[in-house]
Amino acid sequence: MFFRSLKPLLAGERHLHLIWLAMGSVPMVEFAAHANPDALVLDLQHGLWERGTLESAIGVANARVPVIARCEENSHSAISRALDAGAASVLVPLIETADDARRAISAGRYPPMGKRSAGGVRPLRAGLEAMRAADRDVAIGLMIETAEGVENVEAIAATAGIDYLFIGTGDLALSRGTSDSQVIGRDCERIVRAATANGLPCGIFTGNANAVRQAFESGCRMAVCANDIDLVKEGFVAAREAAARSEQDLGFSF
Repeated sequence: MFFRSLKPLLAGERHLHLIWLAMGSVPMVEFAAHANPDALVLDLQHGLWERGTLESAIGVANARVPVIARCEENSHSAISRALDAGAASVLVPLIETADDARRAISAGRYPPMGKRSAGGVRPLRAGLEAMRAADRDVAIGLMIETAEGVENVEAIAATAGIDYLFIGTGDLALSRGTSDSQVIGRDCERIVRAATANGLPCGIFTGNANAVRQAFESGCRMAVCANDIDLVKEGFVAAREAAARSEQDLGFSF
């Protein structure tokens, strides 16, 4: 096996802590993997990942932790590119209908279950039978992040072949035209209910420890406990503020 599978974790009962990485830094992926999260998410949709850095990042991480690739789009090329690089899971964005779900599943599975093409350096390394075996361990996650997706979430969650759902609250707020916590909260509750009714874990992007706790209390099984953009941004701000306080304690002004 050329990746650490996410499926055994999805089949369990415990909560899963994810680290989300968008900056395209392979060394940062290595540091994140050594923090021992349950999985890493590489954001190919909005992040800075290129094919070469994606291959390298998965290479340094996938022996330690499962790697989830959030694809650029729901297409055969985007999904196969992520899986050919060796990702343990694809997280497919902007799923709005059961047809969207079936298209994503087809792109993520080899025949006869789907239409994924054989290829990629890592999948081909051990031969055809190894590729078929790995196919059974690939996890396919679908992002519900629009008003239409919420309205169709029961049909989406009932689609055969899905391994987990994931809530994108940022795009959902844009789609709803509001960030009102009650409105978005009701949508999240509906998504979690649909996932649970179909025996699927549900994840959500969260920004801090308090939000992670609330997500787990609301029924989510997966939550983002850290992301590289916020960690770097907040780290620089905190360092600058600490330096300023130190200078002020010495009587210097700015």
